[in-house]
Amino acid sequence: MSHGRLMITDTTLRDAHQSLIATRLKTEDMLPLARTLDKAGFFSVEAWGGATFDSSIRFLAEDPWDRVRLLKEELTHTPIQMLLRGQNLVGYRHYPDDVVDKFVEFAHKVGVDIFRVFDALNDIRNMKESMRMVKKVGAHLQGSLCYTTSPVNSIPGFIEMARDLYAFDCDSICIKDMAGLIMPEAARELITGIKDEMDVLVDLHSHCTSGIAPMSYQAAAEAGVDIVDTAMSPFALGTSQPPTESVVAAFRDTPRDTGIDLLDLRKARDVCLKLRDKYGGILNPISERVDSDVLVYQLPGGMISNLVSQLQEQDALDKMEAVLEEIPHVREDLGYPPLVTPTSQIVGTQAVLNVLLGGERYRNVTNEVKDYVRGLYGKPPAPISPEITRLIIGDEPVITVRPADLLEPVYEKMKEQAMAEGLIRKEEDVITYILYPAIAPSFLKGERKPEELPQKSKQATAPAEIPHSMEVEVDGEIFSVRIISVGGSAVAATAAPAQKIPRGDIQGGVKSNMQGMVLEIAVGRGTEVKKGDLLVVLEAMKMENPIHSPYDGKVADIFVNTGDVVQSGDVLLVVE
Repeated sequence: MSHGRLMITDTTLRDAHQSLIATRLKTEDMLPLARTLDKAGFFSVEAWGGATFDSSIRFLAEDPWDRVRLLKEELTHTPIQMLLRGQNLVGYRHYPDDVVDKFVEFAHKVGVDIFRVFDALNDIRNMKESMRMVKKVGAHLQGSLCYTTSPVNSIPGFIEMARDLYAFDCDSICIKDMAGLIMPEAARELITGIKDEMDVLVDLHSHCTSGIAPMSYQAAAEAGVDIVDTAMSPFALGTSQPPTESVVAAFRDTPRDTGIDLLDLRKARDVCLKLRDKYGGILNPISERVDSDVLVYQLPGGMISNLVSQLQEQDALDKMEAVLEEIPHVREDLGYPPLVTPTSQIVGTQAVLNVLLGGERYRNVTNEVKDYVRGLYGKPPAPISPEITRLIIGDEPVITVRPADLLEPVYEKMKEQAMAEGLIRKEEDVITYILYPAIAPSFLKGERKPEELPQKSKQATAPAEIPHSMEVEVDGEIFSVRIISVGGSAVAATAAPAQKIPRGDIQGGVKSNMQGMVLEIAVGRGTEVKKGDLLVVLEAMKMENPIHSPYDGKVADIFVNTGDVVQSGDVLLVVE
C-alpha cells in the first residue's frame, strides 16, 4: 500500500543538542543554522520547549522568549515546534490553569506554531488544559503518548490512549519513544492500529541510544507513519535521533520519498559541523555511543548526559553502574512511570541518592518523590505498594483528583509581586518568574553570566593529580572554584565567593550530604526543633532535597545563606 510522502521534523535545534550537549546550544549559533534548515522543506523544526527554557536562563543568560522571536525571523517557511510537558509546561511541577493558559498564549504569540503536548505519566487529565488552549489560540495540536515497556504497558493500551487523544481534536498524534525502546514490529503494530481506527497524522519520535531507531523508522514508514523525527548528522545518533540526511536518502526514489534535496541539507550539515567543533568540549563520549543497556534501564536520551553531569557534580562518577542498576528498582517501586521529564529526573535523582547515601534505600527522599507518591503528579501507570507509600510519606493521604484542581490561580498575584520587585520588562517575564522562582530573579535583573564553554582537549594527557577545588582572586575578590573535570570530558565548574562554611566534625553540626545550592533555610538561630523537622532545602540535580533535624534541640548557629553553593560534608548549621 502506498502511503505518500514521508515528512520530517528536524530536532537539531532542540532535542538533539539536549541529548548530546546538555542543551547548551546558544541562540547566536542557532540562527545561521535555522536559515539553512528553513530551505529544506521540513514538516517542522523542533526548536523550543523541553530543557531549552531552563538552560537558557540557568546557563546561557539568554531570554528563551527572545530566542523564539529571533528564530521566527529566520524560519519563514517552516513551522516552529515546541515540546510542552502538559500541566508542567517547561518546569518540573504542575502549575495552575491560569499559568498554563498564559504560557500557551505567549508561546504562540512569539512564534510557536506546533505544540507537542505530553504527560510523563500518560495521564491525559494533565494534558487537557494545555491541549484546550492550543486549540483556542489556533495552533497545531500534537497530542503525545509516551512509549515505554513494562508489565503494565501494551500496544492495545497505547492505541486506546491515541483514541482518547483523537477525541480532543488533535491535529496529529506523536508516539514519543524518548528512550529508543520501540522495536520495529511494535512500531508497525502500533502505527497500523492507530491508522486503521483514526484519520490523523502520526509522528514517530525515537532516539538511537539502543541503535534500533533507524530500523523502527523503516518499519514505521512501511506501516504508514506520516512524520519521523531526525537530527542533522553532526548532532545525530547516540542518545539523539537518526540522521536527517540518512533518512532522506533511504526513501529517495521510493513511494515515500521525502521530497527533500540532499544538496540543501549539505549547507545545514556544514553549519552543524562547525558547531560540533565549537561545542566539542561538552560532548560526552557516553552520550554518543550505542548502549544496549538502555533496553534494561530505559533512560531517555537527554537523561544519560545529565546523569553523567550529576554524578560528576557529586564527585561520584564511579557510581554510574550502581545508579543504572538502581533505576529500574526505583521505577518499579513508583508504579512503572515512563522515564521522561520530569519523572526521569524524579526516578534518576532518587536512584542517585539511594546509591550515594548507601545503606537504607529511601533514607533521604526528595520533595518531588514525596509529591509523586502523594499523587500530585497524576496517577501512576501501576499502583504504588502500601509499603513503599508508607516508607516515603508515612500516613499522609494520596489524592485521586486531577492535581491541578487543587491549585489556586497565581498569575496575577505573581505578576504583581514581580513588578513590585522591578523584574518585568515584558509580560512573558512573569511566566519566567513563576516557572523558575529560584533563578529567575537574578536572570531578570541581568545578574547571571553565561557559562564558559570548555575547550576540547588537544592532548589526552592530564595532570597526575587533579585538585577538587582551589581559591582564585579575581579583581580583588576571592572565589572558591570547584573543579569537576579537565580536558575533553569537562562538563561545568562552579565559582562562588569563598564562604567560611566549616567542614569536619562539629558538636551538633548538621552536614550537607551532597553538592547543591541552598534553596531555603526553614529555621533561624534559636529555633526549637524536633527530630525530623525541616532545617534546610538544597537544590541538587534539579530536585529539592530536604535536610531534617537528626534530633530534638535548638538551632545554635547557621553557617549558610540562601543561594550558597555547598559541598558534601559542609556543616550547614548546629543543633544543640
